[in-house]
Amino acid sequence: MRVLVYGINHAPELTGIGKYSGEMTAWLAQQGHEVTAVTAPPYYPDWQLRQGYSRWRITRAVEQGVTVYRCPLYVPRQPSALKRMLHLLSFSLTSTFALLCLLRWRPQLVVFVVPTLFCALQALLYARLTGARVVLHVQDYEVDALFGLGMAKAGLLARFAYGCERWLMRRFNRVSTISTGMLQRARHKGVPGSRLMFFPNWSEVVRFQGVARSSDLLRRLGVNPSHRVVLYAGNMGEKQGLEQVLEAALRLQSESMLSFLMVGEGSGRERLQDLAQGLPNVIFAPLQPYEVLPALLASADVHLVVQKRGAADAVLPSKLTNILAVGGNAVITADSDTTLSQLCQDHPGLAVCVEPESVTALAQGIQMALAMPTVNHAARKYAQQHLDKDAVLNRFIHEVMRPMAKDAA
Repeated sequence: MRVLVYGINHAPELTGIGKYSGEMTAWLAQQGHEVTAVTAPPYYPDWQLRQGYSRWRITRAVEQGVTVYRCPLYVPRQPSALKRMLHLLSFSLTSTFALLCLLRWRPQLVVFVVPTLFCALQALLYARLTGARVVLHVQDYEVDALFGLGMAKAGLLARFAYGCERWLMRRFNRVSTISTGMLQRARHKGVPGSRLMFFPNWSEVVRFQGVARSSDLLRRLGVNPSHRVVLYAGNMGEKQGLEQVLEAALRLQSESMLSFLMVGEGSGRERLQDLAQGLPNVIFAPLQPYEVLPALLASADVHLVVQKRGAADAVLPSKLTNILAVGGNAVITADSDTTLSQLCQDHPGLAVCVEPESVTALAQGIQMALAMPTVNHAARKYAQQHLDKDAVLNRFIHEVMRPMAKDAA
């Protein structure tokens, strides 16, 4: 089968959506499918175009058996609401030319990954012109995140954006997303239940199991190996509200054998480092290679999955899958009516779930997680049963292929 995957993020980005899109295309190619990706040069999470990639022209290369078209785009060093719009619009424009070049290729399946909805019309039109079936895969509800986090003011603009989103989503053959709460949002946006499909992010579960704590890695990152480690690893942006982590570290600095390790990049990192001045129990380290990730996660006593209240079911933290796979003790900030909270209620012991945007709740959650057993067997069991990469991707392809075969008949 010929498959086109269309989205702004892709490998070699190590975190977020790019990681999963890259792994999906590589997996499809390994299964014998002919796969093409239309994407951008890597820039996330540090919001800086990686060296070795063109800023001005569309390039084509074969990576892990996948033909990858990289379309230039504007990357703001300090993204604001307006700059993010320009960033997304620039990719929408340049990627349109790549799709025009691929009209003769005629895939059977187009997987369009959101964000960004600015490319939805192109994806729909391309599928119509080539006769392909088109799946909208929602990693983030960018409209909900934009207005829910207060990055843009509500009003006429919000009503227009939500109206466009509803109109576009109802025109895809299938709509998939990564959590039950996000599926429910799709229903509320007018997508018929018969078109919805659960397609969660995954983990290479075997890779993350049986990994030992690494004192050498902790030393290299600047952490005393004898300390207990509270780890935040991932993007340092606006969705997380990481200022609360620094305030929790301030409240817990009397715990002399406790260190907060902040690993990652992002638009908010410099500001967080400035705020952390004078906190000896907070250490910042750069984003680590994927090969190091199992040892990094296994070396933490507590993992932080922190988000602002408005992001709860608009985005689902991708970092959680590997935390569960390694058997880590996570503290999740989520309201009681969200998918993350429901997950913790349905699987007792999976993680500690606390109120978002509350430093007191976060500090108490950290202390609760520190009292848990070193290996979280409930988390590991859940990962084995629900998050295995091969099982998740096989289910997705089976579900997509089943209605295709029915339509062909």
